Amino acid sequence: MRPPWWRSRSFKGIGYTTPTALVVVVLFLTPLALVFWMSLNRWPLLGSPTFNAPANYQRIRDNQLFVDSIGFTLKYTVVITVLLLALAMGLALLVQERRRGTGFFRTIYLLPAGVGFAAAALLFYGMYSTEIGPIDGIMRAVGLTPPVSFTGSPNTALFSTIALVLWRFAGFQMLILLTGLQSIPLELYEAARVDGATRWQAFRRVTIPLLRPTLALLLVLSITGSLLAFDQFFILTQGQPDNSTLTMVMVIYREAFFRFDLGSAAALSVVVLVVLVALNVLQLSILRRDRTESEASS
Repeated sequence: MRPPWWRSRSFKGIGYTTPTALVVVVLFLTPLALVFWMSLNRWPLLGSPTFNAPANYQRIRDNQLFVDSIGFTLKYTVVITVLLLALAMGLALLVQERRRGTGFFRTIYLLPAGVGFAAAALLFYGMYSTEIGPIDGIMRAVGLTPPVSFTGSPNTALFSTIALVLWRFAGFQMLILLTGLQSIPLELYEAARVDGATRWQAFRRVTIPLLRPTLALLLVLSITGSLLAFDQFFILTQGQPDNSTLTMVMVIYREAFFRFDLGSAAALSVVVLVVLVALNVLQLSILRRDRTESEASS
């Protein structure tokens, strides 16, 4: 005899997935629908909204601050993605093999990942300070005067922030790369060594192809996080000097909480979301195509 419907596998599956589905609907889909609806209205912080679609989207091209922030955010994304991936790869290769002290260095490299991002930004803000920071005193002690202003120019502000992000996330990405490196069979390296391959050739022909899924994951995380950069610039530079370090999210924040125009901020948020989804789909499609081509060639 068939069991009652409340004991069927389908009903049990629905019961197990319902709490997660409710969380997704309440905490993700509902706010997303609300943001899209707000983007179609003139929505002041105080007062009743009025429908004005598509005026909020039409004004985006006239928002010069947002247009400038796009260029800066893309520049920051390219620089930090390349530097972070290169540094994390170097650290992972250093601690890949098991030898004395490897566990200690793995722990040291990973420790900054345990610090909250806002706390890390405040830490670097204090270190860069000419009043309370130790860096200025050290530079004066060795005769480097006048003191360096780490956030006084667009370039120094950018690279001072990059130093913070590298310190905070290099260990985390190292851990992900280390997992990928340890999943590569050692027999492949031995076969490459027998065939006369150098270390660089083995790295280029064996390590990089087999790390492609891991590298794709890191690229998605790095690009998405960089395009949504906010904490580091908000705490370290506040968008200065002369609004040269404003990111797209900081402009959205200004629209919402300085100009009190929630409709315009929602429209900018929708545009940024669409761009992020398109970039992630493009990256994943390229990865899937490359994997299919490699499997077909093998």
